[in-house]
Amino acid sequence: MRHGPPRALARGLAGLVLALGCRGGRGPAAQGAARRDTAAAAARAPVNIYARTGAGALAPRAARARPLVYVPNSGDGTVTVIDARTYRVLRTFPTGALPQHVVPSYDLATLWVANNLGNTLTPIDPATGRPGRSVAVDDPYNLYFTPNGRFAIVVAERRQRLDFRNARTMQLVQSVRVGCAGVDHMEFTADGRFAVATCEFSGQLVKVDLARRVVVGTLTLGRGPGTAMPQDIRSAPDGRTFYVADMKANGVHVVDPVAFRVTGFIRTGPGTHGIYPSRDGRLLYVTNRGWNTPAGGRRGPGSITVLDPASGRIVATWPVPGGGSPDMGNVSADGRELWVSGRYDDEVYVFDTRTGALTHRIPVGREPHGLCVWPQPGRYSLGHTGNMR
Repeated sequence: MRHGPPRALARGLAGLVLALGCRGGRGPAAQGAARRDTAAAAARAPVNIYARTGAGALAPRAARARPLVYVPNSGDGTVTVIDARTYRVLRTFPTGALPQHVVPSYDLATLWVANNLGNTLTPIDPATGRPGRSVAVDDPYNLYFTPNGRFAIVVAERRQRLDFRNARTMQLVQSVRVGCAGVDHMEFTADGRFAVATCEFSGQLVKVDLARRVVVGTLTLGRGPGTAMPQDIRSAPDGRTFYVADMKANGVHVVDPVAFRVTGFIRTGPGTHGIYPSRDGRLLYVTNRGWNTPAGGRRGPGSITVLDPASGRIVATWPVPGGGSPDMGNVSADGRELWVSGRYDDEVYVFDTRTGALTHRIPVGREPHGLCVWPQPGRYSLGHTGNMR
């Protein structure tokens, strides 16, 4: 074996010892500076609240679930179960009157069917796709979970309330009156301190302090009474902007959730309704239901708008060939498909997110609504059809 010159080796070792000695001599100060540099770099780094929901990033509990799609048929009081791999309907089972959404629980252990007029939540075991015994809950139009996982929030639309319940037992803890009509959908600020809810029939947003469980602000959208009908609401990846789908205004309001004010508007298409982030968080898929009223109609000018939240620009528009009514749903675990219900056409649409092509139309029951694709990536669910973090 050949070695370097002994004198050079000695110099190298001496230099190493000197470097280590110097490092040890100013350890606390150096470590403090390093921590400050790291904190400063973290503060400068772009935030992506969807960073843990990337393609295939399934939590262990979610990974054990069968890859199924659950479609609540509001007009039939049933849920249709579709095999996400073969696109075949496996079965349809009864739940309660007017099922609106299928919602993953915070801990990903249960899928809850919100039976609005049935006043119940029907649990589904995601490992088997089979329903369990329903739980009595007043007026569950929608269901969310606080970012700390402590409370389930039942959106009681008719009662104009947000009901905070124990997330495990669903026992009522506190009811919060929102003072607006048609409270429907919610989103949470990046720091987990506040929720913003949409009020469909009064054209408003309400901001709720989650620690105190009180309404701290109300914001009216549109140009006057009857000009706004807010539906879904979703945060941009950086958490600084919320997008609010407006079915009457045919686009999304851009809202600063901290200052709680409107900062812009982006026109998308007729009957703007649902908003879903892509798996990398770079894009938002906006569903345009094709109609400006809840009554709707068949074979309307429904479409999907692909929005870049970083620039505020529309990247693409995907029409439904022959017309349709894309409503609510979500993106597949691998990010390659967008599944949405066809509210007025009694069908489910599957779009290829790489090409925008409609690849499948699957007949289901009457008035399919808050469709849930499961499993989905993420550590926990904040509710709705899979608002994952």
